Amino acid sequence: MILPSKHLSQERALLAVGATLLRHISTPITVSALWQSISIADSTLQLRAKPRYDSFVLALDLLFMVGAIEIRDGLLHPSRTASPEGNDR
Repeated sequence: MILPSKHLSQERALLAVGATLLRHISTPITVSALWQSISIADSTLQLRAKPRYDSFVLALDLLFMVGAIEIRDGLLHPSRTASPEGNDR
């Protein structure tokens, strides 16, 4: 489910969904606003289909577990350690 496989297309893999979400988390954003921006930007996404909500949530969980995003004051932020300018920690 994390990686594409014989039975799971590349655009449905959590890694691909997570990469798409990371492109939308360049500034602090709420989970609901992120879901809405994914829905609005559906036509411009590289994915052929908008991710289902359960995949969206699992991809957010994956990004949090690997340290790619942080939650501060109820907002999703790109991780300071995941970006090159954040290496001063």
